[in-house]
Amino acid sequence: MTGVESFDIIIVGAGPAGIFAALELSQHSDLSIAILEKGPDIDRRVCAARLPGGRCIHCKTCFLLSGWGGAGAFSDGKLTLSPAVGGHLPQIIGADRTIELIRRVDEIYVGFGASGPVHGTQTDEIEALDKRCALAGLRLLNVPIRHLGTERSADILRAMRVELLHRGVHIADRTEVTSILVENGRVTGVTTASGETFCGDFVVVAPGREGAQWLSGAAARLELSLTVNPVDLGIRVELPAEVLRPLTDLLYEPKLHYYSRAFDDKVRSFCVCPYGEVVAEWVDDVMTVNGHSYADRRTTNTNFALLVSKNFTEPFKDPIAYGKSIARLANLLSGGIIVQRLGDLELGRRSTRQRLARSIVTPTLEEATPGDLNLVLPYRYVVNLLEMLHAMDGIAPGVASRHTLLYGVEVKFYSSRLKLTPELETQVSNLFAAGDGAGVTRGLVQASASGLVVAQAVLNRTL
Repeated sequence: MTGVESFDIIIVGAGPAGIFAALELSQHSDLSIAILEKGPDIDRRVCAARLPGGRCIHCKTCFLLSGWGGAGAFSDGKLTLSPAVGGHLPQIIGADRTIELIRRVDEIYVGFGASGPVHGTQTDEIEALDKRCALAGLRLLNVPIRHLGTERSADILRAMRVELLHRGVHIADRTEVTSILVENGRVTGVTTASGETFCGDFVVVAPGREGAQWLSGAAARLELSLTVNPVDLGIRVELPAEVLRPLTDLLYEPKLHYYSRAFDDKVRSFCVCPYGEVVAEWVDDVMTVNGHSYADRRTTNTNFALLVSKNFTEPFKDPIAYGKSIARLANLLSGGIIVQRLGDLELGRRSTRQRLARSIVTPTLEEATPGDLNLVLPYRYVVNLLEMLHAMDGIAPGVASRHTLLYGVEVKFYSSRLKLTPELETQVSNLFAAGDGAGVTRGLVQASASGLVVAQAVLNRTL
């Protein structure tokens, strides 16, 4: 199919950043808006691995990551209501404005059906936990969190789609943008894989973390300045829910930071999923591991990521390629995801199905292959991760049990960060970038807030 269509604003990517930009623009103007998304509509995002008894079938485009709602549609739906984590917006637009935008983002989610308590507000109990963390060499980041649940996240994003269609926003799914058109330093539109051209006075690129590599390539072709973001690489840990229950009941998602004795590297807990499930997901040609928690069903396990954050220096410029190379090695050795008991990792031996059968923790990712993460992760990462697990054992005995399960690898593919103005405009006039794929944010709330920033910038120029 070929043809030319014209709109005032073109939004590339239907994740939280793109959706919130469209919500704000359509509420406060009569501008014509098109959202172009390479994945399917949310009701057609059916992952074979999430069906009863299902397994990952290696879809070319991972439906857990691509489609209406982006990766957030099937995340376990945690709204982190603090500027302390989740991205770089405070450095770009200022802390006060970020706080106000986070408040507005939460109100919008609640308006579309988000409910439930905000965790992390019990001051006295949190102060006591903070002291215990300090004694263990851990830093506790106390941030308020509203948990939606994986299934409720999809319902909320579906309601947002219905509202945008009602407001006249043009939504085109399965429409992959291949290039950004620029004339005389000003954006003029985009072209798609099917040969269509969408012309527009403004273009917002918000492809999400799954589209980070695409955006890096587009930035290179347009000669836009990039800053290399850290590489976040590690494992997903699974253990009995009771082990972390004192922390998860209090905070829901305890965010812990640790600096290793051996290398002084930063290790952090991320995406804690109480009573949740470990899942596999595809990012282009590599399989990585993730986790979910649901609002209306529970397992007996809790899982969380432990990630080592590394800043690389010149001449290194491709954090995505580095992370993929490690994930690809794990895929090569296991056919997908490796699972190993902590006790086996520390003894320098692989886990086998017989050894896993003796574990007190039953894996929720049944398709994971028993193996040896020592053959995949660099020595420095293994040392850092083991130190963190034993530090956590000081505040939650049982974390460092020999039965604790480790899945590998988990990688967060953050794009090289684009050089942006406080309005999130690139060096090309009227070309804006928002969300995780632009290296600006790392989570639902700040990604959504970045969409509001871009929308306000466009409104200021058109109204």
